[in-house]
Amino acid sequence: MEIFFDTHAHLDFPDFRDDLADVVQRADAAGIEKIISIGTDLESSRCAIELSQQFSSVYAAVGWHPTHVTEAPDDIRAPLRELAHQPKVVAIGETGLDYHRLPSGDGKHGPGDDEKYKAKQARIFEQQLELAAELGLNCIIHQRDSLDATIQQMQRWVGKVRGVFHCFTDDPIALKRILAMDSLVSFTGIITFKNAANVRETLAATPMDKFMLETDCPFLAPLPYRGKRCEPAYVAHIAQTAADVKKCSLTELSTVTCKNALRFFPKLK
Repeated sequence: MEIFFDTHAHLDFPDFRDDLADVVQRADAAGIEKIISIGTDLESSRCAIELSQQFSSVYAAVGWHPTHVTEAPDDIRAPLRELAHQPKVVAIGETGLDYHRLPSGDGKHGPGDDEKYKAKQARIFEQQLELAAELGLNCIIHQRDSLDATIQQMQRWVGKVRGVFHCFTDDPIALKRILAMDSLVSFTGIITFKNAANVRETLAATPMDKFMLETDCPFLAPLPYRGKRCEPAYVAHIAQTAADVKKCSLTELSTVTCKNALRFFPKLK
């Protein structure tokens, strides 16, 4: 059985509250050797660490998600720094920018509120990039409807911090911009969707040493589970489609994607 990693999972979400041990066991049975549980705020980051202590195959990333910045303190560096020193914390994130749902969309806020929201996202993102550089860690990047701004903000950190642009669905032109910063991308179960030929095209254009696999569970379950709760075991289905797209064997895909993850996350041992 080929070994794969789930480099982006949300095991602390309530979707897994009742059967998490079974979920982790199914992942192990499917050959998913390592799982990174992702923090989205301080509480979520602490939960990710607790899960990494509970399960040998689980590791943690600590960070503050851009859509949660309205609840964030002005400076999150000190508490995140403390959490990041835990031995199984392998990255800072999920962090980045998200302009998909802006405050003005609710009809109660105006453009000025949008700008304040974007500005706070940028400050919280910058703090996490700074912390990652300080600690010698890389970042798990969330960008939705914000690619230009995300790349622009990361430019000054090139050579100090690398990012993995998770759940990547942009085109090959965007891919080239990310690779030019020595950053990576990762692909989810979206690559199995019938209407996602554009994402498979981008995967086909991605060099073998520049991508990883993830579920983003409990979201985005691949075929044949689309519409149901996703879980780390389903990386095996994502991997089969990825191997087909890359015209390589599962063994080769396993070797390359695991090597990419171990290189990007040095503490993932």
